[in-house]
Amino acid sequence: MKYMLLIYGDEAVWTDSEREQCYGESTQLAHQLQGKGLYVSASPLQPVATATSVQVRNGKRLVTDGPFAETREQLGGYFMIEAKDLDEAISIAGQIPGARKGTVEIRPYLRFRICQRFKQKFIKEK
Repeated sequence: MKYMLLIYGDEAVWTDSEREQCYGESTQLAHQLQGKGLYVSASPLQPVATATSVQVRNGKRLVTDGPFAETREQLGGYFMIEAKDLDEAISIAGQIPGARKGTVEIRPYLRFRICQRFKQKFIKEK
């Protein structure tokens, strides 16, 4: 089953050298996971100051600079993995360097399929 591991943290708590070390350790983890057939993708995100949010209300689009919600922790990156179960996903999440200063949220992937006659359907992956 695929799981999205969403890495949240306060951008301000990382020094530049800690951030670079985190990137290096995350890259090593990605290579280890790939060697075991568990890696799908991973990436850090640009700082939250680069975010743009889009909302549509009553058919009108509203575009604002910045994140959707003002919070102490921001989405900083992700790992998409293939794990046999939630326990394995939890074990992998505990190895993500960002978990030391933030939180890793584990979410099962809901696969999107185009079905007959192009009808769209979300299915729960087994």
